[in-house]
Amino acid sequence: MATSIYITSVEGFSGKSTVALGILDALRARVDRVGVFRPISHSHTERDYVLELLLDHDDVNLSYEQCTGVTYDDVHADADNALAIIVEKYRAMERQCNAVVIVGSDFTDVGNPTESGFNARIAANIGAPVVVVVTGRDPKGATGSKAAMPPRPASDIIRVVESSLSEIRSQHASPIGVIANRSEPTLHQDVVEKILALDSNLYAASIVEDDFLVAPTVRTVMAAIEGTFLRGADELLDREALGVMVGAMSVENIVARLREGFAILIPGDRTDAILAVLTAHHSENFPSLAAVILYGGFPLSEQLQLLMSGIDHQLPIISTAYDTYEAVLHVVAARGRFAADSQRKYDTALQLFRESVDAEQLLSRMNVTATTVVTPLMFEYALMERAGSQKKHIVLPEGDDDRIVRATATLLARDVADITLLGDELKIRARASELGLDISSARVISPRDPQLVERFAQEYSVVRAHKGISIEDARDVVSDVSYFGTMMVHLGLADGMVSGATHTTAHTIKPGFEIIKTAPGVSVVSSVFLMCLADRVLVYGDCAVVPDPSSKELADIAISAAATAKRFGIEPKVAMLSYSTGESGQGVDVDKVREATRLVRERRPDFPVEGPLQYDAASEPSVALLKMPNSEVAGVATVFIFPDLNTGNTTYKAVQRSAGAVAIGPVLQGLAKPVNDLSRGATVRDIINTVAITAIQAQDA
Repeated sequence: MATSIYITSVEGFSGKSTVALGILDALRARVDRVGVFRPISHSHTERDYVLELLLDHDDVNLSYEQCTGVTYDDVHADADNALAIIVEKYRAMERQCNAVVIVGSDFTDVGNPTESGFNARIAANIGAPVVVVVTGRDPKGATGSKAAMPPRPASDIIRVVESSLSEIRSQHASPIGVIANRSEPTLHQDVVEKILALDSNLYAASIVEDDFLVAPTVRTVMAAIEGTFLRGADELLDREALGVMVGAMSVENIVARLREGFAILIPGDRTDAILAVLTAHHSENFPSLAAVILYGGFPLSEQLQLLMSGIDHQLPIISTAYDTYEAVLHVVAARGRFAADSQRKYDTALQLFRESVDAEQLLSRMNVTATTVVTPLMFEYALMERAGSQKKHIVLPEGDDDRIVRATATLLARDVADITLLGDELKIRARASELGLDISSARVISPRDPQLVERFAQEYSVVRAHKGISIEDARDVVSDVSYFGTMMVHLGLADGMVSGATHTTAHTIKPGFEIIKTAPGVSVVSSVFLMCLADRVLVYGDCAVVPDPSSKELADIAISAAATAKRFGIEPKVAMLSYSTGESGQGVDVDKVREATRLVRERRPDFPVEGPLQYDAASEPSVALLKMPNSEVAGVATVFIFPDLNTGNTTYKAVQRSAGAVAIGPVLQGLAKPVNDLSRGATVRDIINTVAITAIQAQDA
C-alpha cells in the first residue's frame, strides 16, 4: 500500500494546487514512483488543469485517465456508487506508486453543503491522512477575481479551520495538518499559533499571499472580454497581467501611470493614446506592459496600423467591442489560475511553499520512509538541494538566449546559485519582462565593458605570453563571450561557467584549456555523463572530449570520474571497459585498458576498480558471477570508463535512447575551476541541471 496524503478545503480559491505541488515536490525527493489522484473533477471531457499541472511535474508513467475518479454529476446521481468507483480507481493506480498526493474537489459546486463531508468520506475510505488548506482571503468579499478578495481576519480563519476539522473527524478521517494559504504577512505567525492552540498535535503553517500566483494571463483576459488578437507575439499572451489601467485621460497622465506588467485599456479611437503607450512600452525609460486592449470596437485605420507596425512587433494588442464599463468589469473578473504552462508560477509556488512549510515535519506525520532507489527526478532534486546549500556564483555567457533567461529565472527562484548573464543589460531585462520572468537578482554584464576588457586582456596576454599574444590581440580575444566568462572564473569574479547553448563545444571549452588549465595531479581534461536510469545513477566517461586516450590518460579519466561520482553521492565502483574480461583477451587495445587499471590501483587504492571488463560483466550480476565471480566491482559497477571516445559516445547515446535514460552532461572534469558545456539543443531543464552541477563542482574547487 502506498503512503498517501489527502489535500482538501471547505471553500473555493484556497490554493490547494500550491500546497499539492509543494508536497509532491518534497515527496519526489525522498520516494520513487510518486503518483497524483483527483477523486472528483468537473467533467469527463474537459481536462482538469490542477491534475495536468501535477502530472506535468511527476515522474510516474500514469495516464490522465488513471489519475481521475468521478465527476460532480456522478456524485449527484449516486454518491455511494461514486465513492465506490473512486476507491476502486484509487486502488488500481495506488498499486503502481509508493506515495500518492490526492487533491480534493474545488468547491465550485455551488449550493452543495455536503461537498466537504464527501471529501472526508473519500479520505476515510482510502485511509489517507488529511491536510486542510484554508484561504487567508475572504471569498464573500470578492469583487470579481481571486485577486480582489480582501484579507480575512485570523479569527475568521480559525472558525473555518474548526469547522473543517469537525467535519473531517465526523467522517472518521484523520487530519494531520492545517495550512493557511494566501495569508496576510502581518497575520502570518498569529494564524499558526491559533491553529496549534486548537490542536497541538497538528502540523500548522501559513503561506503568505503572492499577487503573481492569482494574476490571469493575457490570453485569459482576452477570452474574458471576447477579444480579437490583432498583432504581437503569440507566446506573450501567456504572460501574466499583474493589473489593469484605463488609459482614457490625457497622454501625459496615461504614461505617468504605466506600471510593470499591466494591461492598458484604451479607447480604440484614441490614436494619440495608443501611439503614446506603444512608444512608452518600447522606450527603455518606461515599464514593460503585458498588453494593450482597445475597447469600443472602433476599426483601426491603415495609417495607424502602419505606424504601429514600426513601433513594436511583440506587445500583444487586443480589440474588444465592449465599452469602458463592460471591459473593466470583465477584465477584473478574469480568473488567474495556476497551470502547467507557467514556469514562473511553478517556481514562485515552490519558493513560497519551501519558505513557509517544514516538509520534513509534515512528511514525518505521513510516515514517509526514504527509498534506496534513485530516480532521475530524485537525483535532480538532490542536485538543487546540494547546490543551494553552499551557493556559488555561475556566469552564463549566452544571456541573449531565451532558454538561458528562463533557466536563470528558475535558478534564482529556487535559490540554486547566484547568476551573472553576459550581454546587453537593457535588452536582456526587457526580454525577461516580456516573457513574464523575474531575473531582477541576476547580474548582467556587457562583454565589452571597457574596464573588464582591459583587465582581462592584461591577464590573458600574460597567460598566453608563450604564444606571443599582444595586448591588442588579447583585447579582441577576451571580448568573445566564452573567453570573457572564462576570465571571470579565472580571476575569481565567478565560481564557474556554463555555455554552449548557441556555441560549439570547442568554442566553450577551448578558453578553459588555455586559461584555467588542469587541476594539480591531472594530466588531461575529460568528461562524464551522469546517466539517470529508472532506479539508479551511473557515471560514463569519457564520452565527449578525449578521442583516443593513452593508458596514463585513461587512468586519469577513471580517477577523475570516480571523484566526480563521489562528489554527486554515487559510491564509485570503477569498471575499465574493453571487449574482453579479465585475462581472456590479448592485443594492443585490451593491454591499454589493463595497464590503465594497474595505474588506477597504484595511484588510488581507495577506489574499487576492475578491468578489463566487458559491459555485461560490469553491469549484470549474473554475468559477473560467471566471468569474474570474486570481483567487488563486476556486476555492480557505478562508474564505466570506455577505452576511447568512439565507444563512449556511441554507448551513452544508445543507452539514453533505448533505456530512456536522462543523460546529464557532458560534465567536464580535470580543470582547476569548473567550466561546463551545453548541447546546442539544450532544454531549460538541461541548463538548470548543468548549472547546479557546476555550482557543486565549485564547492569543492
